[in-house]
Amino acid sequence: MKSGPAKDVSAYIAAAPVETRPMLRQLRRAIRAAAPKAEERISYRMPYYHHHGRLIYFAAYRHHVGLYIMGRSAKSLAAELKPYQTSKATLRFPIGGKIPVTLVKKIVKVRAKENEARARDKKR
Repeated sequence: MKSGPAKDVSAYIAAAPVETRPMLRQLRRAIRAAAPKAEERISYRMPYYHHHGRLIYFAAYRHHVGLYIMGRSAKSLAAELKPYQTSKATLRFPIGGKIPVTLVKKIVKVRAKENEARARDKKR
């Protein structure tokens, strides 16, 4: 990443290494398609999406793009996540590899439902 924290997701992508930008744009499109009401924010110097709480993060690195899953979705989708998983809630996509867009959308939709249910429960 270029020096200084990004102020928004567009700036983050613009400052990311050139080879990661197409992957970051693809992740951004998939997340926005799956959760159109989610707000884009920067937290911990990386993009994240907020919908009734933290939804999902992503970040660019030298050799991969990381996707950080919040909540219980990692457990419920364990078999599908296994090829990309490096820890309990972290997925890595090697630079130049394919982003599993359908899986990303599925993760985001599951997370959005989790957050919506938790928000409803808090109102009761």
